[in-house]
Amino acid sequence: MFLNSAHSKAADRQWSGWSNKTGCIIFMKIETKNLILISGNIKILSSAIKGADFLSDNLNASVSEPWTEFGLAPIEYSLTKIFQNESENGWWTYFPIHKDDKKLIGSCGYKGSPTSEGNVEIGYEVISEYRQKGLGTEIAKGLVSNAFKFDNVKMIIAHTLPSENASTNILKRLGFDKVSEIIDPEDGLIWRWELNRK
Repeated sequence: MFLNSAHSKAADRQWSGWSNKTGCIIFMKIETKNLILISGNIKILSSAIKGADFLSDNLNASVSEPWTEFGLAPIEYSLTKIFQNESENGWWTYFPIHKDDKKLIGSCGYKGSPTSEGNVEIGYEVISEYRQKGLGTEIAKGLVSNAFKFDNVKMIIAHTLPSENASTNILKRLGFDKVSEIIDPEDGLIWRWELNRK
């Protein structure tokens, strides 16, 4: 994540990583009970584009194909955004590693750094063999907790398909409210969910 005046001391204590000359954290992780969410820096994102073997080497974890249902477009987009602005590190793709199994179990992350209004959007997916084990909730909770460590983050946003499903159940469990139905140019009708800082 990036270091600026809005960056809280609590976040510093939770992060693990190293900094470059500009003070930007290049490698960061979010740790939960069963998972380590590894931030996709330039090296890791580039390895993901090259293939599972390259990604496995960089994550030091096993990677099964397919590890994402969304293809490589979001990875490529994250890489472009970080190339354009190094302060975006930590605000895009994360790789959730199961601690005991040492295996990549999906993907997750944010859709960019906080807006001027203090909004951050989260997204997550879990590969089929690890579903129905509470790990999706654990991922989402980790992302939410991490984002709210930043004083300038006032609201977490998420979008889902317009029907009750595992993802909507996760958001309800974490206290999100469904606030509207919107038409997305790519996905059509979707539900918007919000969680305000308490």
